[in-house]
Amino acid sequence: MKNTPLLEDLRLFCQVAHKTSFAATALELGISKAVVSKRIGMLEAAPQVRLLHRTTRRVSVTDHGEIVRQWAQRILEDIEQMGEAVTQSKLQPQGVLRICSSSGFGRNRLGPALSQLARQYPDLKIQLELLDRPVDLLGEGFDLDIRIGVVHEPDLIAHRIASNQRVLCAAPAYLEQRGAPAPLAQLRERDQDGRRWKLQGPHGPETVKVDGPLSANNGEIVHQWALDGHGIILRSAWDVESSLTQGKLVRILPAYQQAADVWAVTTSRLSNSAKVRACVQFLQQWLQARA
Repeated sequence: MKNTPLLEDLRLFCQVAHKTSFAATALELGISKAVVSKRIGMLEAAPQVRLLHRTTRRVSVTDHGEIVRQWAQRILEDIEQMGEAVTQSKLQPQGVLRICSSSGFGRNRLGPALSQLARQYPDLKIQLELLDRPVDLLGEGFDLDIRIGVVHEPDLIAHRIASNQRVLCAAPAYLEQRGAPAPLAQLRERDQDGRRWKLQGPHGPETVKVDGPLSANNGEIVHQWALDGHGIILRSAWDVESSLTQGKLVRILPAYQQAADVWAVTTSRLSNSAKVRACVQFLQQWLQARA
C-alpha cells in the first residue's frame, strides 16, 4: 500500500462491510452518503484494489476487501486494547518506580516507608537511589526526588509531603567547653549547605555567616561530628530527634529555625501517573502518622 490508511477510514470501512449499505452507515454516523462513498474511495485508492462490490441496493465485500477487513479489525482491536491498558496504568500503580533521595533521609525514613509501599502495591517495582548531590530528574530517568528544603527549579512540580524544620544543636561537651551562644551572631560553625545560614527568628528572617574546621556534603557525617563535640550544626528535626531525646545533643537558640519541609518533586502532574500519585499519597500519610 502506497499510503497508510487512516484509522477512522478503516473503522468506517468495517461499518460499511457490516451494514452492507452506504446509506445505513451514513445514517448511523450522522454524515452524508456522499462522504461515506468518498472516504471508501480514498481507502481503495491506497492499495489500488476494489474493496466493495456496489449495487443500487447493497454493497458486499470483495476478496481483497475481506483481507483488509480482517486486518482492520485486528488493528482497531489492538488500538482499543492499548487505550484500555493506558487507562488501567493510570488507575492501578504498576511498573518501575525510580526514586532518589539524600542518604540520611533515604536510609532512616524513606527506606522503611517504601518497604510498606511495596507490600501495599505488589505490582510496583521500586528502585531507590541515595544521592547527596543535585539530580536531573528527566535526564537521569527518575520519577520522584524526595528532598528536604526549598525547590528552586521552576520546571518541576513539588508536592509537600511533610512539614519539617532545621534546628541548631550541639553536644553537651562542646557547650560545656565553649558555652552556648546567646545572640545569633556568635555562631561560628559551618554546616554542609555553605557559609551562610538563613534562619527565621523572633525578628523575622536573619542571615548569619558561619565557619569551622570541618565540612562535608553528607548529613550523617555532620551529625556524627556534632556528637563528637566538634561544634554547632543546623540539621533537620527528623535527623537529630533521637539524639536530642537521648541528650546526646542539645538544642540551642530555640527561637531560631530554618524551614525544611519534605517535598516529592516530579516532572509531571500526579494525575498522569498512578504509580507516582500512589507513592506521594502514601508518603504523605506515612510521614504524617510518624511526625
